[in-house]
Amino acid sequence: MLNYTVDAEGIATVEFDYPEKSQNILNAKSMGAYADAMQKALADPAVKGIVVASAKKDFIAGGDLAELGAATDAAAFHASISAWHKLMRAIELGGKPVAAALNGTTLGGGMEVALGCHYRVAADNPKARFGFPEVTLGLLPGAGGTQRLPRLAGMMAAAPLLMEGKRIKAAEAQKIGMIHAVVTVGAERTAARQWVADTLAAGTKPLQPWDMKGAKIPGGGPNTPNGMQMLMAANAMLREKTCDNYPAPKHILSCVYEGLSTNIDTGLAIEARYFTNLVMSPVSKNMIRSLFFGMQEANKLASRPAGVPTQKYSKIGMLGAGMMGAGIAMSTATAGMAIVLLDTTQEAAEKGKDYARKQWSKQVAKGRMTADAMEALLARIHPTADYADLKSCELVIEAVFEKREIKADVTKKAEAVLLADPAPDAIFASNTSTLPITGLAEASARPANFIGLHFFSPAEKMPLVEIIVGKATSDATLARSMDYVRAIGKTPIVVNDSRGFYTSRVFGTYVSEGMALLEEGVPPALIDKAGLIAGMPVGPLALADEVSIELVHKIAQQTRADLGSAYVERAADRVAAKMVADLGRLGRKSGAGFYDYPADGPKHLWSGLAQHFPVRVGADGTAALTLEQIVERLILVQSVETVRCLEEKVLRAPIDADVGAILGWGYPPFRGGPIGWLHTLGSAKSVAALDRLAEQNGPRFTPPKLLRDMAARGENFYPA
Repeated sequence: MLNYTVDAEGIATVEFDYPEKSQNILNAKSMGAYADAMQKALADPAVKGIVVASAKKDFIAGGDLAELGAATDAAAFHASISAWHKLMRAIELGGKPVAAALNGTTLGGGMEVALGCHYRVAADNPKARFGFPEVTLGLLPGAGGTQRLPRLAGMMAAAPLLMEGKRIKAAEAQKIGMIHAVVTVGAERTAARQWVADTLAAGTKPLQPWDMKGAKIPGGGPNTPNGMQMLMAANAMLREKTCDNYPAPKHILSCVYEGLSTNIDTGLAIEARYFTNLVMSPVSKNMIRSLFFGMQEANKLASRPAGVPTQKYSKIGMLGAGMMGAGIAMSTATAGMAIVLLDTTQEAAEKGKDYARKQWSKQVAKGRMTADAMEALLARIHPTADYADLKSCELVIEAVFEKREIKADVTKKAEAVLLADPAPDAIFASNTSTLPITGLAEASARPANFIGLHFFSPAEKMPLVEIIVGKATSDATLARSMDYVRAIGKTPIVVNDSRGFYTSRVFGTYVSEGMALLEEGVPPALIDKAGLIAGMPVGPLALADEVSIELVHKIAQQTRADLGSAYVERAADRVAAKMVADLGRLGRKSGAGFYDYPADGPKHLWSGLAQHFPVRVGADGTAALTLEQIVERLILVQSVETVRCLEEKVLRAPIDADVGAILGWGYPPFRGGPIGWLHTLGSAKSVAALDRLAEQNGPRFTPPKLLRDMAARGENFYPA
């Protein structure tokens, strides 16, 4: 756990070395071991100074999130964090010089351990990052970070690290005062020990800046003009960005304001209370479960079929050079693979490559990529109109127009080349967002090698790929497809085949519910504002414009044609039909949808909505629905459809649903995902709310049997 040695000059080295882990983490065991070692060193007269170091390639990665996520006893947790603060203050005031040797990445609690030392020296490691990522998981730096960092760097410099989770390099950390010195890799321990020796030789008592007489906060404290201006601006931006849905950044701001208005010890006591509040909150538990453990499981390919050798890819085929196909080509080329970008004409294929050039040129202009690196990436993209160029591809992906006939045609043309290969085991994947994979596979001569890879736009940026398994798709094809998704740096979730699969199906309910509310006479501005307040990145009507109202209309028409008499018309179908067929308003791409998009100004709601979808008010002249009622409908309509996907075995696990929703369409992380939100409410309360909404608004809110049965048994989707 920790290695403890004392050299001939009386300088102790306390070295973190967490057993059976590649990185050091802070939890009850390692923190207890550190406390024992430091108290031993402070109490031993033979020890004159201390160096804190790491035996791993990095210093400390942060706190043990499993332990934090499982914490349920607020009093016990508060006592433990208060004891930690007491230890850190004993180290600072112990009279012995303590230096931290930071050999690599130092984050969260690890950075707080370092800040509790009198001196910090970091290796000039280009991969090393320093900072406090806690806010991204609904937490705050609770081991002194909110108090020590702004006292060192000033509130302005500390804000992006504390409130945004920004991670910085060693040189920037030194510039703001978080680190004292940066040395060549491997020299950090020697430099730390030398500082301890020099301090001992000088005979000066080491003190932290905040313990020195007349100490001042760089740039001014919270009650100075600069401090008040900074805090007011930060509070305004915070409310605008989060709609008060995320307590962590708000608590961080409170810790800075309240804590820096007093002394360090009182500030630490303030921090401990806010930290305990966050650790016990459902928000942090939701975010830790979905954004950390769920993502970790997905990225490790935990659901990959066993026994299939890992596929290494060198050449990929891409059918369709539109924005989606070009984006997939960019991701593939960035991962080091050759990509054949095929379209109906050479000109269309070249246009796709030009899209990649344009996007990468922006990175060059910002200094994030060199011109030579861009040319090397572009050289991997081969634009063509000749199917023969697909020879030797291990995987071919189609991203052509959403029509079965077109997809069947390109499937057959591509497979004619793939089957002629000496080892015809290539995978064929469809990037369809709605059409069932089993039906599309009927055009394939090898349905076992046919799979769905649903990317999200823009494909070069969006992190999720929804992998859809058809009835005939083999385990080997699934495993090899997952290998490709990870190879290009995306996060996969695996779902079974159905109309709309998971993401398109549930994402569509949010847009559809917004249209239903519009038809009911709810003011359109209130609908979209409710979406933002609910935590969604875009309101449902604005989102309909972005994805195209015409697409919503065409999907409804296709579904109606496929299902025949079994099709049940929705309010969204009527609204989309009126907007597209009657009014010619297709969405943003046509410059006219629920919003107008003037060339000389910002978008604004179309004034004609009031005529075609008149606002209805209650007897007292107020809106028929409250903001809270609208938010509830927009959120729970996604959750109930997600449970149906679980019940129908479209989804394989609840965590896949939550990771897919957050990464795929920006579902609010503080709710944990559509299943995570039901878990937060509890199954019994969820059923009661859905029954009420079903009675008011129709069967789309009716709780599935799966959820009713869980409520009857007192079960939830995740462990407590």
